[in-house]
Amino acid sequence: MSKHDFSPAEFSDRLTRLRAAMATAKLDWLLVLHPVSIRWLIGQDTKSYTVFQCLPVSADPGKLVMFTRGTERAEFETDTMADEIRCYGGGEPADPIQEFARFSDELGLRKGRVGMEVPGGYLQPGHYVALKSLLGDALVQDGSGLVSALRAVKSPAELDYVRRAAQISAIGWQSLLGAVAEGRSELELAAAAYHALLSNGSGLPASTMNLMTGPRTAFALGGPTDRTLRRGDPGLVEIGANRRRYTSTLGRQWTLGPASPRVKDLHAIIREATEACIAEMRAGVAAVVPHEAAKRVIAKAGLDAARMHTTGYGMAPGFPPSWGESPNLFGGSADVLQAGMVVSVEPNVFLAQEGLGARLIDNVIITETGVELLSQTKRDLVEVT
Repeated sequence: MSKHDFSPAEFSDRLTRLRAAMATAKLDWLLVLHPVSIRWLIGQDTKSYTVFQCLPVSADPGKLVMFTRGTERAEFETDTMADEIRCYGGGEPADPIQEFARFSDELGLRKGRVGMEVPGGYLQPGHYVALKSLLGDALVQDGSGLVSALRAVKSPAELDYVRRAAQISAIGWQSLLGAVAEGRSELELAAAAYHALLSNGSGLPASTMNLMTGPRTAFALGGPTDRTLRRGDPGLVEIGANRRRYTSTLGRQWTLGPASPRVKDLHAIIREATEACIAEMRAGVAAVVPHEAAKRVIAKAGLDAARMHTTGYGMAPGFPPSWGESPNLFGGSADVLQAGMVVSVEPNVFLAQEGLGARLIDNVIITETGVELLSQTKRDLVEVT
């Protein structure tokens, strides 16, 4: 029941800060469409992100009326801070944009200055085009950055959820290691980790587990398969536990039996890159600075062309298929680290021709002077006997 995850005062403060940001942007209305933004404002936790939903927020004080599919009415009424629910469809299909057009006229959206979130993966192209046509000249701004900028810095209550998620991720890693044995499949290892997560208070992960063994460790984002482990195999995993959707990820590496010299070398390079990256992180630092620190270590080893993934990114209270948000640690990023941000650090190399890869993933909370390291598990390359 996610409206109970935070105090009414915290939800009220979030809405007040958003309205202040809207006033600065000279907006009368913001159409909030991203499920993370909606959750942040009213506490929703449903699957309604798979269809059209919208929370229109006025710059002036007033009721929050959630527009959603009738299927989700009971959950929104029971579990959210919304003052009223306006629904379409449910038992029978309905065109959400036609219903929203009538609702928007009641609100007077087309008489004001409107901003609209445009969340990739959550707003269907047809709905986007229809909304632009519906709003016409009233739509004056892509408002995607307003809520995301506010929610990137976490409150003390949010950070407590993230810390608990980090503890659960560590439990999942230990359970996975305990399942590593010759003849076991990647799916069996994933099952051991998932069982540990869900048994210790994690919600369902917003993103599928990355788990690769043997030559599949060259895959940057490979999911577990029925491939069985053999002696000498390396393995890579990214485990993402969450508490009330607040996620903390952990990425570690192991081998079944003694590690080869090449696997040890790659792991050592990525470990050094991780530590170089974290050493540069603190409030006020441009996000590109820690990225460049990690990149220099990898480039010095002659492996810059093997970097196949971002050095890191912010952690959101995610909905499928992702738990990521700003800031982004990659070349050209304009983001700046702020105290209270939760950031994943994950330098990497993936070498397709060698059938090998290396990646470590640690989460940190940005502080004024450095970081609070959430990942308490050692970064060692574990050799399972």
